[in-house]
Amino acid sequence: MVVGLCTVVLEIPASHSLKAKRRVVKSILAKVRNQFNVSIAEVDANDAWQSAVIGIACVSNDASHVHGILTRIVETITNSRFDADVVDYQIEIL
Repeated sequence: MVVGLCTVVLEIPASHSLKAKRRVVKSILAKVRNQFNVSIAEVDANDAWQSAVIGIACVSNDASHVHGILTRIVETITNSRFDADVVDYQIEIL
């Protein structure tokens, strides 16, 4: 069993309240969860208005498959028309 973890740091420059930030983060979480069937949640920077840290977990039998899925998720978040910019991301394979 191979477990892949991805941490994505987002910047949400148009957000001026926690309510606006939650709207953006919830839409990202729902789209990724529905499209890729992975576990995803906001894991840090909960009280910051213009930044968010999202954690993603994926389990498979093949490390290259896990890495490919996590890479496609980051590309989806980057290329989608969300009000968030990917500042940094890190993929770990366990």
